[in-house]
Amino acid sequence: MMKHWRVIVVVAAPALLLALMLAAAGAIIVGSLEEPARSAWWQQIEPLLPPVLLSWMGLSLLAGFIAHWAWQRFAAPMGRLAEEVQALHASDVNRELPVSGSPAAKALATAVNGLVHQRATMRAEFDAKVQEAAHNVSEERERLAALMSELTQSVVVCNLDGRILLYNNRARLQFRALSDAPAVAGGAELIGLGRSIYGVLDRRMLAHALEALRQRMARGAAHPQTQFVTSTKTGQLLRIQLAPVRVPGAGNVAAAQVEGGALESQIAGFVLMLDNITREFADEVERDRMLHALTEASRASLGNLQAAVEILDDAGLDTDTRARFQAVVRDEVGAMSQRIRDLATHTTQTMKTRWPLEPMLGAELVEAAIRRIESTNANHASSDDVDASLWLNVDSFSVVEVLTALAQRLKEDHDVELVRLRLSVDDKSAQRPRARLDLMWIGRSMSTETVIGWETDSLRIGQESIPVTVRDVVDRHGGAFWFERERVRQAAFFRFLLPLADVVEEPAPEAASTFAHESRPEYYDFDLFKVTEQTHALADRRLAELSYTIFDTETTGLQPSQGDEIIQIGATRIVGGKLRRQEVFEQLVDPKRSLPEAGIAIHGITPPMLENQPTIDKVLPAFHAFAEDTVLVAHNAAFDMRFLQLKEASTGIRFEHPVLDTLLLSPIIHPQQETHKLEAIAERLGVTVLGRHTALGDAMVTAEVFLKMIPLLEAQGIVTLGQALEAAKKSMYARVTY
Repeated sequence: MMKHWRVIVVVAAPALLLALMLAAAGAIIVGSLEEPARSAWWQQIEPLLPPVLLSWMGLSLLAGFIAHWAWQRFAAPMGRLAEEVQALHASDVNRELPVSGSPAAKALATAVNGLVHQRATMRAEFDAKVQEAAHNVSEERERLAALMSELTQSVVVCNLDGRILLYNNRARLQFRALSDAPAVAGGAELIGLGRSIYGVLDRRMLAHALEALRQRMARGAAHPQTQFVTSTKTGQLLRIQLAPVRVPGAGNVAAAQVEGGALESQIAGFVLMLDNITREFADEVERDRMLHALTEASRASLGNLQAAVEILDDAGLDTDTRARFQAVVRDEVGAMSQRIRDLATHTTQTMKTRWPLEPMLGAELVEAAIRRIESTNANHASSDDVDASLWLNVDSFSVVEVLTALAQRLKEDHDVELVRLRLSVDDKSAQRPRARLDLMWIGRSMSTETVIGWETDSLRIGQESIPVTVRDVVDRHGGAFWFERERVRQAAFFRFLLPLADVVEEPAPEAASTFAHESRPEYYDFDLFKVTEQTHALADRRLAELSYTIFDTETTGLQPSQGDEIIQIGATRIVGGKLRRQEVFEQLVDPKRSLPEAGIAIHGITPPMLENQPTIDKVLPAFHAFAEDTVLVAHNAAFDMRFLQLKEASTGIRFEHPVLDTLLLSPIIHPQQETHKLEAIAERLGVTVLGRHTALGDAMVTAEVFLKMIPLLEAQGIVTLGQALEAAKKSMYARVTY
């Protein structure tokens, strides 16, 4: 449309100019004559008006033709050449410009092509030198990358915001197994660079683990780490080890230096090493069940054996024989009873302590509980008589949650504003030393029924209910829990008995304990260490900073409102200004209708290929999860988005992401070009087109095109997402609907 207006202006301008000149000449003549002369002049001119008008029209057409020819010959080629040169300047495209137009335009295009060849030669020489200089480093990286890929343990590295910046292939496979829809696109929606780890793991659990690391680093631990077990949304159990990634060059920091926010400046992120223990846990449960069944069956057998012994007390038996036989049987029965008792005790302890417990300094547990209580319940907490030398063997997260939930109930039900924590050795448990952890308060007492109710109710923290009870946590630790009252101090307390751990000796600080992967894993981007959550609106974010999901669909036809359906969705992601080719979503969809032959010839998808494929109501939730926290990008996005919008009512999935369209952005960058088809844009920007008319292939081409567009948009002052959306609204294709 813009091009046609330019042609009209070029053709009409000479006619308007000639008309203005004639009108000005007539006005000057009329203004210089008196009234009688003016009337006489008009009588002489009036018969000449038709030939003058015809002459004006003829001259206007001739002038318009000449102007249009001159525009096409000189101005338009120069405009297109300027756009081509701008694309070469703002990108790494290396291709020859078309030589056309006037001799001057041809000469200029030839000169620019010479510069392009010269730049390509210089870049090739520079790249060769860089590759030569980096050859040795690259070899070491590749060796370590291979090692990373072969690790049997899943490794994920995140920055402080929980954004994933490294993962190995084992983690990729494991996260796909944790997906809500593993059969859709291979469960591709969970893992990816720049994605949040909190989409899989509990944010509170990780925050608690990081807090434990903070305390250990404050004590000067050289290699601080912690571990915990958590369940995912799909019911899988993960055992996770967590270690910090320190800022390069920071080294170890003495406890006196690590205070407040100073510690955070020493950590760039954290490493997660994950093991799926779901099957292991299930095997242990089954083994415990079998052992328990064996125990009960053996007890029944012993009862029968003891009955048989009583029968042997028949008076008709020889006295010596009876005595010897009874002695042997009784000895065997006693030995078997002892073995059964030992096995039963061991089985019970195993069932109670199966959940992994971790050595932790008791004072650290008390400090963590105080911070959690005050931040959650808005009441005060402090410590009293804490033995700083005690090491506990605990699941610190669950213990802290129990203390927090009890403190909240004390505040809500009994108006307790202050609670105190104290920790000491339980001197009454000599055979198996344990620690006494007391949650104390001053105020009214409570009944035994109330205590039992609190012990068996699900924990509630804030407005959130947790399906774990105080008794569950106590049993997990093989401990005990009760309520007491100190009449002298007018105080009451809940007492926990918790297992003690062996004293843990922290290794001496070393010169360098910085986590540094010198490898180049299969999936990584350490630049994301610098990326943090933005507080300003998404519209104000720079285009180069955002994460994108570039997608395309293949359909049964071109009429979404008349029953055509999606048969394939393909997508990839751009994170940190880089195309992540290994992070893709590709899924065929059963449309539940026939495929037109004309469409099969274009996309190559046949009815047998769609048999046993998931329907759109299964695919869209997985694709929505894959595109979470990103901007959607497509070529002719209005077409694809219409198909998605028509499925909102039936699937309940709404795509409310910001959407950018390369079809709308191309005329903004290159307004002089005659076509803005995807192939034409790719050719202009030096993008190789592969896999055309497949959903993933088109998404890949669109992604590369969009990456080339970002610097061209910035060159025109379109820097932020909001500016790009506003500019797209003014594009000549913005009024196209489906």
